[in-house]
Amino acid sequence: MNIVTDLSDAPDKDAAKAALATLRAWAANATPADIAKLDPAMARLLNAPDYPTLSRAYPADFAAGANYMATLPDLQNGPASLIRGAQQLIQHVGISNFRLPIRYRSREGGDLQLETSVTGSVSLDAEKKGINMSRIMRSFYRHAEATFSFAVIEAALDDYKADLESLDARIQMRFSFPMKIGSLRSGLTGYQYYDIALELVEQDGKRKKIIHLDYVYSSTCPCSLELSEHARQTRGQLATPHSQRSVARISVETLDAGDCLWFEDLIDLCRRAVPTETQVMVKREDEQAFAELNAANPIFVEDAARLFCEQLLAEDRVGDFRIVASHQESLHSHDAISILTQGDTFAAESIDPKLFNTLFHVG
Repeated sequence: MNIVTDLSDAPDKDAAKAALATLRAWAANATPADIAKLDPAMARLLNAPDYPTLSRAYPADFAAGANYMATLPDLQNGPASLIRGAQQLIQHVGISNFRLPIRYRSREGGDLQLETSVTGSVSLDAEKKGINMSRIMRSFYRHAEATFSFAVIEAALDDYKADLESLDARIQMRFSFPMKIGSLRSGLTGYQYYDIALELVEQDGKRKKIIHLDYVYSSTCPCSLELSEHARQTRGQLATPHSQRSVARISVETLDAGDCLWFEDLIDLCRRAVPTETQVMVKREDEQAFAELNAANPIFVEDAARLFCEQLLAEDRVGDFRIVASHQESLHSHDAISILTQGDTFAAESIDPKLFNTLFHVG
């Protein structure tokens, strides 16, 4: 059967139905081989049960050559017409928590290889459909064997900015950094682990290098201490002040001028501000010493924020900073919290509703 149709005008719905009916009438008497010769899109319209006959065996010997790979669909790099939703700039798009071992240098000169969780993202222009996520990983892996420095992160960031043709980009690396700490009186030593995140952010052509550190300490309530002493002195009543495990998240912009700000330097700065860091190795004499140390340094959460601030303001290797402190109360069924920022980098009118949920330290 021959059908001649004038296609100078777009066919209407009835013409499309008639064409489909004609195709199905032909297929009723056609062989599977005849159907297989059709354009695949036409064959799918027929709902032919024998088309296509697909192999269920994995083709282990198949090699994807350059010509074959050139035929693969790439929806993420498709035209703007494929964008779903508002055609709007996206500030962050990328991948989170891909892990690999990275070598870090200690202040004493040795290297440590630590499992590191990496988050990488770029900005996405309003007229672009998406990005190829794997390019971020491939860019980072090209530099992963080098001992860490911010210069290494900058090289990785340069690569995936170029690969993804993006203006803004950022990399964040999270890891647990070990540092050997001595006990207060017994002479024992043990490893304290510090949650650290490094961040390199480029926005509007400007780059910032940021270190985040979670510092865990004990906070003795000054009010509770005074009330306990009042009970002892006025009524001969034994009483103990309450103290609790507390966490401060210190975020600092590091400046290029001057010496390197080592992780250990930032940890030492926190210890100078609030010396009641939780202990690793403890015998009875250490426990007594820790009680005395807490009594000598009682602090409210407001005090903690200002004590950290005082040390950071005196450090010329630090630019803008933020202090988020949480005293996880043993008296109350809620926590005491404070946030103090310096400079524009960390200033914000709103905070993440789950921010303080992330400040719990799990021993």
